[in-house]
Amino acid sequence: MQAKLNHLKQIIKEMEAVVVAFSGGVDSTFLLKVAHETLGDHCLAVIGASETMPSADYNNALQQAKEFGAKFLVIETEEMGKEEFVKNPQNRCFHCKNELFTKLLGIAQEKKINWVLDGSNADDLKDYRPGMQAARALGIRSPLQEAGLSKEEIRQLSKKMGLSTWDKPSSPCLSSRFPYGEEITIEKLRRVEQAEALLKELGFANLRVRYHQDMARLEIPKKDFLKLMELDHDTIVKPLKELGFTYVTLDLEGFRSGSLNEGIQIL
Repeated sequence: MQAKLNHLKQIIKEMEAVVVAFSGGVDSTFLLKVAHETLGDHCLAVIGASETMPSADYNNALQQAKEFGAKFLVIETEEMGKEEFVKNPQNRCFHCKNELFTKLLGIAQEKKINWVLDGSNADDLKDYRPGMQAARALGIRSPLQEAGLSKEEIRQLSKKMGLSTWDKPSSPCLSSRFPYGEEITIEKLRRVEQAEALLKELGFANLRVRYHQDMARLEIPKKDFLKLMELDHDTIVKPLKELGFTYVTLDLEGFRSGSLNEGIQIL
């Protein structure tokens, strides 16, 4: 693991100057920390804000960048204005990342920075990730993958480095809560965000609220099933219905990242 970290530092050092796509998650926080320590002011973090990013994640990203003392910018991405994104095809993530990376490349060109980096890790190669296709097409570098770092290794190294994100649950963009083909709207995004915020306030950390038209499908770890079932109607069901859901269901398979990708063949 230490050898992989040293390799990562060498990869970044050879780039000389970088723009880091920064979301405040486990991977991009670790990447930014290493890049900033390696390159100093030659490392620029860019936060892509949009309606698909939970407000809590946006605020956390700002806080992390400020704590590191890293140079950073906030830009607005406009995937919600693109029909190919809001129609939510199976390659939806391609259109989102293409929007983000294209803007980051423009910033890099303007500031005469050679490389744009994202936080994809080695485990992402095992899942359906059309966003990585956009990265490859545009020449975006994924140094965590290049160094062979897995999610668990990134968490362990983050803990050793004192990063508060080391045990942070994964938090992909809100559009990942919608089955492919379900049109994405700002109203639906806000409904999902509010539903997940409610569950977090009730003490659930790892969770997803999957949006199936008028039904909310709750994914939580199986160990938390009893805790959820002990909540009364007014605590959990009523507020979710007030958000606009007609039905509230519990997925008996429990929490799992990328559940809406099940059945998709990875090419």
